[in-house]
Amino acid sequence: MIREKVLLVFINFENFKNNTTKKQRYHKTINENVEELKNLTISAGADVEEILCHKQDKPNPKYFISTGKLEEIKNIVDNKEIELVIFDNEITPTQQRNLQLKLDTKVLDRTALILDIFAQRAHSREGKLQVELAQLNYLLPRLIGKGIELSRLGGGIGTRGPGETKLEVDRRKIRKRISLLEKKIYQISVQRDTQRKKREEKNIFQIALVGYTNSGKSTLLNATTDSDAYVEDRLFSTLDSTTRKLKIYPNSEVLISDTVGFIEKLPHQLIASFKSTLEEVKRSDLLLLVVDISNTDFENNIYSVKEVLKEIGVWQKPVVLVFNKIDKLSSGELNSLKIKYKNSVFISALKRRGLPELYLRIKKIIERHYLNIIVKIPYNENKIMSFIYSNCQVLRRRDLEDSAILNLNVNSKYCSILSRYIYRGRESREAYIG
Repeated sequence: MIREKVLLVFINFENFKNNTTKKQRYHKTINENVEELKNLTISAGADVEEILCHKQDKPNPKYFISTGKLEEIKNIVDNKEIELVIFDNEITPTQQRNLQLKLDTKVLDRTALILDIFAQRAHSREGKLQVELAQLNYLLPRLIGKGIELSRLGGGIGTRGPGETKLEVDRRKIRKRISLLEKKIYQISVQRDTQRKKREEKNIFQIALVGYTNSGKSTLLNATTDSDAYVEDRLFSTLDSTTRKLKIYPNSEVLISDTVGFIEKLPHQLIASFKSTLEEVKRSDLLLLVVDISNTDFENNIYSVKEVLKEIGVWQKPVVLVFNKIDKLSSGELNSLKIKYKNSVFISALKRRGLPELYLRIKKIIERHYLNIIVKIPYNENKIMSFIYSNCQVLRRRDLEDSAILNLNVNSKYCSILSRYIYRGRESREAYIG
């Protein structure tokens, strides 16, 4: 397969204050920004031929970049036969058209690149619908002249997903397609809601894995549940949420869900389109924020994930920082980070190190979430026993001649139902706590 030759462009607007951009506690260095966009480009299936970094006071309204630097880009494109220019910043539809006419080659921004990667990674019906919706919302204001340009430029990054024919139809048909996609995604979200309500009725504790892309969430899901979710060492290797049973307690269910990875400047079109998938995060009782501790930029990655979680309104939930890939650090580096992040858990999902500590932390949070009681249920009380196993977490069970004694974690709303079965025997209560 022939890979496109790409020029990456980074512009630092030193004196330009963008009121729409939130101030960040951490700031990526230019090298970190270059490395991330380079990895995104490679993940999309292209080769980075040249990288250009530039400082200017403010964006050029017509070309985004200054006219002098634009001439330099034109020379690089012509001399090195560059097929695609990617800007790390978001450019307007007008600027994109002007740049393509001036450079006589395809021009995209970071948002279009990420959308293209999502188009490649989407495999489920819902994932494909969500990505197409995000792409059409992004392409709609760029529709004028786009079809002619793409016919001239051919395939490659930025042309996947909805396809060239979709870009050649008029705005009315694009909006009609968007409306249809929204209805289909809504229908799938209704089915998801039904499944979630059944889990909530059973009072099953739900955990969501969140984190920066390629932090090891899917590997952790596999390590904790002995499952075989797809794993690959690349950005956005999985898009579809996966839910598995986690055996924290021997006789009760805890569910853990892997979710789509986040990234800095995650396109708002994707957040809107993946709303139903992100419901797994919103409905969870606990968030495990998985961090690639071997990444030198991990603090900024944590901040970027926090911003997305705040945007979807879930940052108030219990969150445990789970630092992954500790096998890539020296003992000195690891000990230093353990001192700095005292309340966090340190693991290697790949090597299955640190998992007992993670389970212990989850148990403590579950115990705070539920009330712990001990009940004595006669064997002829089949309905109440069925109710307990459907709605409570059974931590331990002891069978007697005519009844069973159970140590339960139970939602407070069910305590009135079980109050007359509360066990007050002579044996110490501690004997039944697993």
